[in-house]
Amino acid sequence: MEFVKTDISGLFLIKPRKFEDTRGAFVKTFHQETFQEQGLNSTFVESYYSVSRKDVIRGMHFQTPPHEHEKLVYVPYGSILDVVLDIRKNSPTYGKYVTQMLNAENGYMFYIPKGCAHGFLSLENDTIVTYMQTTMYAGDHDEGIRYDSFGFDWNVSSPELSSRDQSFTGFESFISPF
Repeated sequence: MEFVKTDISGLFLIKPRKFEDTRGAFVKTFHQETFQEQGLNSTFVESYYSVSRKDVIRGMHFQTPPHEHEKLVYVPYGSILDVVLDIRKNSPTYGKYVTQMLNAENGYMFYIPKGCAHGFLSLENDTIVTYMQTTMYAGDHDEGIRYDSFGFDWNVSSPELSSRDQSFTGFESFISPF
């Protein structure tokens, strides 16, 4: 695995090794010792996946303290434009975002630190996104920032969003708990 630092402190693009032969492909998505060698939290306690149609936007999601978490995100089927927004008020990159294409072909993953909001645009029908988290889901600490309020152009004319994601506070009114 190659761990690539991004412009946001603690956010890593991970490029796993992909083994392919006549049968298909094999990708190792997690290796505890390798994550520990990088100084990353490797205690994942929950895992989820979502399935989305093309032009679905999910986000920008995070959990507030004391239930904030690191998150490992990857795409075993389909393709997304993944977006991570730094919402740590004392961070030099507060309000900045990083984007990356994650898909089944490149196998890339994001390791997302605490204090960052996460979202994505599904680029294909039936795209599967897997999330591993270092804390348990806590509904009363599950928050978000409106997807179109922090200056990122999603480059989609008619995105499909949940009513919950559309109701989030805009970044301009957001008061960070981080």
